[in-house]
Amino acid sequence: MDERKLKALLGAIKEGKMGIDEALQHLRTLPFEGIDFAHIDHHRGLRQGFPEVIFGEGKSAEQIAEIIEKMAKHGDNILATRISPEKASHIKKTFSKIKYYPTSRVLTFTKRKIKIVGKGTILVISAGTSDIPVAEEALITAQMMGNKTHYMYDVGVAGIHRLLHHKDKVLSASVLIVVAGMEGALPSVVSGMVDKPVIAVPTSVGYGSSFGGLAALLTMLNTCASGVAVVNIDNGFGAGYIASLINRV
Repeated sequence: MDERKLKALLGAIKEGKMGIDEALQHLRTLPFEGIDFAHIDHHRGLRQGFPEVIFGEGKSAEQIAEIIEKMAKHGDNILATRISPEKASHIKKTFSKIKYYPTSRVLTFTKRKIKIVGKGTILVISAGTSDIPVAEEALITAQMMGNKTHYMYDVGVAGIHRLLHHKDKVLSASVLIVVAGMEGALPSVVSGMVDKPVIAVPTSVGYGSSFGGLAALLTMLNTCASGVAVVNIDNGFGAGYIASLINRV
């Protein structure tokens, strides 16, 4: 249930196209629907502007499929993250129209056309090719939440001319998501070029002393650039979600 659906429901009642009892059936599972292993928050779209997102790690394919089935009955566009190829293969046997992105392990089920609600363009930048899985998670999240998006991959500080070659695209973005592993320097560089918010995403890409992304995280937290906010290691979804909220203002 979101604002659009609630307005349509109230309009149908007002015009006499729907009775009170039928309307109650639509509202019966608000604010959540309890099943054996989960409480599905059908009210979240109305409350926050986007339905609950399914986190796939720790859930079985059968559990994920059942949650998708319950959400799909409400007409929600569905986004699920951290879905292994094995789980995705199992789920697609039940829902043939589901789209799976193996690089980012993201699964989407578009029940209705995505309306663009973002005011500008969200640009997702990755420092290296190895950072693309996290960058793509951010990109798809932003797209599902109704934003125009662009991306630039493998433009890290080891060859800064690659980034500068796309300067016009960088300067025209409303919000920028910058994904980097190793030493995590790229968000500081990008923030020094623009007057827009930069969301930095450290990744676990790197050699031993990167400590699974901790080095990049600390670099980003200690940046001297004043326009950078930082999410957790490998949290492309979180970056895409925050960027979408900023882009609606």
